[in-house]
Amino acid sequence: MAFDPDLARRVREALATQGAFEEKRMFGGVAFMRRGNMVCGVLGESLILRLGEEGAARAVADRGVALFAGAGRPMRTMVQVPAEKLGTSEDLVRWLDAAVAFTETLPAKS
Repeated sequence: MAFDPDLARRVREALATQGAFEEKRMFGGVAFMRRGNMVCGVLGESLILRLGEEGAARAVADRGVALFAGAGRPMRTMVQVPAEKLGTSEDLVRWLDAAVAFTETLPAKS
């Protein structure tokens, strides 16, 4: 599956204010990594976020947000946010901030 280059650009620009991130192709989309951990990604027209189990459970309470089903199985720590939830820069930053905050709690991978 391809990814929306405009959404990827918006994510890239929003993350640029929060330090260094590495981009990596993953799941047919693009993932944004920090210290070896996936923070978020763009797949199709959706934003994929790593929020941890508690954060993901809170996020799916928001209508339209679902657990991300990578490899066909829902991942309890990741969610898929559809494009309609990302209309403004503020919406996008709110989601990204949650993913960055969670990922900062994880140990760095080499």
